[in-house]
Amino acid sequence: MSDSLPTAAQLAKHPRVFVHDHPLLHHKLASLRRPGTDTPTFRARLSEVAGLMVWAATRDLPTQAVSVRTPLETTTGKELACPVTVVPVLRAGLGMSEGVLHVMPEARVGHLGMARDEETLEPRTYLRRLPSDLDAGPVFLVDPMLATGGSAVAAAAVLREAGARSLRFVGLVAAPAGVVRLLESDPHITVHLATIDRELDHRGFILPGLGDAGDRTFGTD
Repeated sequence: MSDSLPTAAQLAKHPRVFVHDHPLLHHKLASLRRPGTDTPTFRARLSEVAGLMVWAATRDLPTQAVSVRTPLETTTGKELACPVTVVPVLRAGLGMSEGVLHVMPEARVGHLGMARDEETLEPRTYLRRLPSDLDAGPVFLVDPMLATGGSAVAAAAVLREAGARSLRFVGLVAAPAGVVRLLESDPHITVHLATIDRELDHRGFILPGLGDAGDRTFGTD
């Protein structure tokens, strides 16, 4: 990782980074940041944000022309040209995957469980359930937080090894350090975010952030 990190504004101009600026996203993100937002509301807002983001993150999916018979005549329509796979990083990613699947129910779903090894402090994979043909179409790696980038980098590497060629990270809140680390580790991944926050604190938490997305989604401490 570079010694001098770019600012959030500079990263937002990177050709592989897409920070989706929309009034509804800002509104829901403010609710997610508030510590008084209860678990059911947090879970609902997280799902709603993911649903909004998937519209932008999928705008360049390949399509193919198909013949469609309407009640009145035959016309030409468009359908997705290849399967789409959504892979949430457990457990916080599950909260976003629900919103993605609400908009895109035709997507396949894989799962990656990542946990920090207490000895090496590096992420380790404890669960991997993926379609066997990840190279058949775009893969969306879903995780609300991109903090240090360790889990995202490890998850992206697992998906690349499993065959993913078109890989997109979809997150909610990121720190510059995590974005840089992910971009440097994977030269072809694209990163879709609702916001890039200021920095990490000494514990690796995003500032201003919104706390632990997994705990707030599932009501755990």
